[in-house]
Amino acid sequence: MIYCPKLKQFIVSALFIFFFAVLCYSQSQPYVILISFDGFRWDYVNRGITPNINSLIEGGVKASSFKPVFPTKTFPNHISIVTGLYPENHGIIFNYFKNPFTGRKYGIRDSIEVRDSRWYKGEAFWETARRQGFITASYFWPSSDINLEYSRPDYFYNYVHKRPYNVRVNGVLDWLQLPYDQRPHFITMYFDLTDGVGHRYGPVSPEIDLAISGLDSTLGTLHSGLEEIQMRDSVNIILVSDHGMTEVHFDKIINIEEMLEGYRFVSSNSGPAMMISADDGEIDKIYSVLKKNENHYKVYMKNDIPLYYHFSKSPMISEILLVAEMGWAVITDKDLKRMKPDEYKGNHGYSNHHLDMHGVFIAAGPQFKNNYKTGTINCLDVYPLLCKIFNIIPNDNIDGKLERIEFILKEDTGK
Repeated sequence: MIYCPKLKQFIVSALFIFFFAVLCYSQSQPYVILISFDGFRWDYVNRGITPNINSLIEGGVKASSFKPVFPTKTFPNHISIVTGLYPENHGIIFNYFKNPFTGRKYGIRDSIEVRDSRWYKGEAFWETARRQGFITASYFWPSSDINLEYSRPDYFYNYVHKRPYNVRVNGVLDWLQLPYDQRPHFITMYFDLTDGVGHRYGPVSPEIDLAISGLDSTLGTLHSGLEEIQMRDSVNIILVSDHGMTEVHFDKIINIEEMLEGYRFVSSNSGPAMMISADDGEIDKIYSVLKKNENHYKVYMKNDIPLYYHFSKSPMISEILLVAEMGWAVITDKDLKRMKPDEYKGNHGYSNHHLDMHGVFIAAGPQFKNNYKTGTINCLDVYPLLCKIFNIIPNDNIDGKLERIEFILKEDTGK
């Protein structure tokens, strides 16, 4: 064996440079935690009960509101946020709907269907990021636990509705303490409290104020945890909500089944919006009856749905769409039987152009401007914003637009 001091020195130097480069690359990758407070209306932060959110606002960016897509429901909007696509393009048009070709039914409480990748037509940001070399994670987010491995985050949990919030926070903090080569740089979190309480007690109740305060405390727990692991200044936090909430009253209901007595039809969804399908010979007659009685709702044939809803391209959308006036509900006999007046105080799903349906957008961290206030931000634009932060190529043909949102970033972001 020939000993060569210069070769040994070269190898040691090369290894040092390699490991130094890997370490610097790992440390230079941004960190983003995307947090959803379900049903957290745009004005909930104005009630003087959110000190931790206010702290985030003071050090970052606050939009006047966060505009959802139509319908203003949980799954369509969460998936629009992470894909940059309208529901007519990403496939999840409602929380509940039926495939007219196969007869299969999608429902957010059906874990088998929710995890079936065949329903999803878009590419979530975690898939885009994984494909371009970033490690991702999700402590809950609709579609993050689907059964197609490469379409999921690297780390994820199947959704457990009653999982304690502190367990979720600690799980994220554990991920952020993994070795550099295993650590996720993009993480999602989901918390449902204000949605459930808003439905039952309404958006102006003492109960919703307690829920708002509770979620603010959860954010404070996350902040404290990031401080303890010395990552508070390294992590970008983006806080959003999928939709808002409005007051509803049991006497503001329209029984569509009673109106269409004698006609054969199938309805899907109820409350703020409803889809109706029927045989070709019946559909025009049904539309005529609904149009004649149009009061506190609007009825559209699929081809005539206003373009501003972006809700007509999908083959999953039925022949007729009804959209209720704010605070009203279109229902069937079955809905009427299960409705509980004492628990029917708030709802969402209405037109996304009404301010009550808007949520919050707040972001802070090394990539964002400080103490910056702006107008309404579109939920579709979060996906291209994330691509800009991570300096990666977005999926083709998204509906979101970077030019509508990139001004909230510091000017050197993504260079």
